Amino acid sequence: MRIGQGVEWGLHCCLTLAWAGGSEPLPTARLAARFDLPAAYLNKCLQALAQAGILTSTAGSRGGFRLARPPADITLWDVVAAIEGEAPAFRCTEIRQRAGADADECRQPCSVAQAMHIAETAWREALSRQTLADVMAASPPHAPARARRWFELNRR
Repeated sequence: MRIGQGVEWGLHCCLTLAWAGGSEPLPTARLAARFDLPAAYLNKCLQALAQAGILTSTAGSRGGFRLARPPADITLWDVVAAIEGEAPAFRCTEIRQRAGADADECRQPCSVAQAMHIAETAWREALSRQTLADVMAASPPHAPARARRWFELNRR
């Protein structure tokens, strides 16, 4: 299973927004500069997070993004699903029919599809149990202060 880099970017931006305090929206350009990321692509990720209700978006010269919910109410799965979509990672194409399996046999998922479904369900459940607040708590002690310091130094 491969997760696109947009998930990492989205998670780090959510952490930054949480640590910045949410008093004013942060523009995409400032977040992109903080992490040395392409602003146009990052904006697509942030817009996806806003459409999913994870961030709020404010237009205009004083606009940008803020967390829409407390970090304890945002799961890692929320971010993954917003950016990557919720389609299953494994797609069974019933290749066993090419090896002689009959139609009756193929009415039920094969053991490969069942195993992959079990693994993906476990992965999604694990991400659903971890919140942004959990990640914040596990971050190095200096991370929140560094983010706040950056925010203060880079105010409009």
